[in-house]
Amino acid sequence: MADPIPDAVESFASLVGPDPGPVLAEMDAKAEREGFPTVGPAVGGWLRFLAGTVDAERVFEFGSGFGYSAVWFAGALPADGLVVLTEVDEEELDEAREFLASAGYADRAAFELGDAIETVERYDGPFDCVLVDNEKHRYTEAFAAVREKVSPGGLVFADNAVTAGSIEFEALEPLLRGEARETTEATRGIAEYLRTVRADPAFETVLLPVGEGVAVSRRTR
Repeated sequence: MADPIPDAVESFASLVGPDPGPVLAEMDAKAEREGFPTVGPAVGGWLRFLAGTVDAERVFEFGSGFGYSAVWFAGALPADGLVVLTEVDEEELDEAREFLASAGYADRAAFELGDAIETVERYDGPFDCVLVDNEKHRYTEAFAAVREKVSPGGLVFADNAVTAGSIEFEALEPLLRGEARETTEATRGIAEYLRTVRADPAFETVLLPVGEGVAVSRRTR
């Protein structure tokens, strides 16, 4: 089937959005060269923009790779703000340290090696923004771990809400409607997550159809 979010939309959204600057441009080039999945500049611009609209001071990421999304988030934070990066790959976390330092944000970043869901248990809230971008079948588990730590009015972003290498988009809508489908574990994980956040009375959820799709949930009470 055709790509549910055309590349032309991604390219145009990136053009309209904020200038990423030299460090993020370098990170984009690295991702392209190595085939490393990141949220990309169109989504990154939304992360920074929406973090700014809620005057975010504290951010938690479930899965940070080499720090791409964290650099976007950090640009919206005050000098005494904090973005917590989590990563199971030590080499990638070391690269994230280097990129955050190059961007001038090392003083507002914490780098945690290990499982993100275990890591968040060691942090007190509130978090104004949360990025869920770990294993797709664990998205619901991540949300449950951080739910009570999201500040009122805070935002939870879930990447790959539409597509990714292991996600079968054509199965997502039937699954959301409660129909049975034979599909991948990742697809079931995304569908379960979307059902969970949509049913949560304390959150309101919308979909940003850029990048690989981002579900954005706002804590309303």
